[in-house]
Amino acid sequence: MPSVRSYVRWAARAKPGDYVIALGAASASVPLIGRHLEVLAGFAALGVGGRRYVSSVGAGMARARLSPGSAEERNAQRALTHGVLSEALDGVVAADQLAQPWPAHRDRAPFLKAAGQRRYVYRSSVRYGPHRGQLLDIWRSPETIQQPAPVLVFVPGGAWVFGRRELQGHALMAHLARRGWVCLSIQYGSSPRHRWPRQITDVKAAIAWARANVQKFGGDPNFVAIAGCSAGGHLAALAGLTDSDPQWQTDLPADADTSVDAVVSVYGLYDWHDRSTPERDRFLEFLERVVVQRSQARRPEVFRAASPMERVHSSAPPFLAIHGTNDGLIPVGEARGFVERLRSVSESAVCYIELPGVGHGFDLIDGTRTAPVVAAIGRFLHHVHQDQHHGRTTSAI
Repeated sequence: MPSVRSYVRWAARAKPGDYVIALGAASASVPLIGRHLEVLAGFAALGVGGRRYVSSVGAGMARARLSPGSAEERNAQRALTHGVLSEALDGVVAADQLAQPWPAHRDRAPFLKAAGQRRYVYRSSVRYGPHRGQLLDIWRSPETIQQPAPVLVFVPGGAWVFGRRELQGHALMAHLARRGWVCLSIQYGSSPRHRWPRQITDVKAAIAWARANVQKFGGDPNFVAIAGCSAGGHLAALAGLTDSDPQWQTDLPADADTSVDAVVSVYGLYDWHDRSTPERDRFLEFLERVVVQRSQARRPEVFRAASPMERVHSSAPPFLAIHGTNDGLIPVGEARGFVERLRSVSESAVCYIELPGVGHGFDLIDGTRTAPVVAAIGRFLHHVHQDQHHGRTTSAI
């Protein structure tokens, strides 16, 4: 519990925007109506605390979209998608899987299809922990599935201030549900009401819940993968690299299993520590004011521990990272650097898909690119699952 002295110090240093953020956090804590105000508090925090960061990103995205010849260039870049996917998975996914055609039809924006894809929600608002916001939806085919089915935990994005499960990841989870998987779309505590590390402790709790309970819904507790987009990609990568890290499992039983068998990060963020450029400095300022609510200068260990870039190790699970070359929010160089560092030490497969001309959040607005990318994720996860299953069978024999 913060002391009176710490409140006084904060008040002395606080800017007007900090009071707006604090007011939003307080309103989200009000009984009964607080959960309805939490989203508004997140928007307010993002608008105030991330104003400089988000505005510069938006300007860059607009310039790329409106530049002369951009439509022709985008069509040429779309034509490269299938080759990029095949090349990225070559040597990891079986040749007969890669020989299958990739989806090639033009489709409407994925977010417009999200409501219809929720027909695969088998159970909604299942509690995975004691806190109010620790909820998940269970996705699976309504038909009988071959049990036990492989499991995917999906972590939505939203700049760590929105941890909602209503929209993102639907195309991927519907794809996997049709193929016999059980998917868990989770909701987690978000800032400014909950400061870091609540986001990652909730993700860890959801993984532990899956290991202990998913068999009740036809899932295999012995194979749990994790995926996420944007901030969800950061959380998925961090969870995959910090198996049983005690600092983020204090609310779990001592024997809780928070390991994962594979990680998929879609336009994820991997570095919470570097502030060597003006863009990085603006991003770290946002983390300090809104998400972590601590200064990096005073608590550098908190930011370093939260950086997947700093947590790579040889025993990391199989990884698939996906990023677009036109991502104006998380530059593609960050993904390249993370993959390079992970490949240098990991004993497991590390695949990287770099999509020409693709920007942040493409899986919500670009139906033409989303369908083949979802198929690529499915093929990667199928390979990892089959490889592990074969390994278990061989060991038993």
